[in-house]
Amino acid sequence: MKLNPDATVDDYLSAFPEKTRKMLEELRTLIRKTVPEATEEISYQMPAYKLNGPVVYFAGYEKHIGLYPTPSGIEAFQSELRNYKWSKGAVQFPLDKPLPVDLIVRMVKFKVEENAGKVKKKGK
Repeated sequence: MKLNPDATVDDYLSAFPEKTRKMLEELRTLIRKTVPEATEEISYQMPAYKLNGPVVYFAGYEKHIGLYPTPSGIEAFQSELRNYKWSKGAVQFPLDKPLPVDLIVRMVKFKVEENAGKVKKKGK
């Protein structure tokens, strides 16, 4: 899917079939609840959340939801991702299974804390 430069996250979500859209909306709500101060935008053609740097991105696909907490976010939770397909900077959550809410919340919080630590180091 190619989004126009003015696209919003709502525009992105509306392009998906109902089942996928509902999971994407659940993920969006979860991220916004976990880090309400993060900015929400479209970046790299997908929803992105930023606070002192990138926190997390996500995207919908035919059979899964992709979550992109950057490489450090994957590395920190590698042992908990063994039941999912994952790579250096992404994890895939199948559409036929519930989202692992607790894991996602912890990954998002990890990225927020990591970004805050980078800001503190720069301020020294």
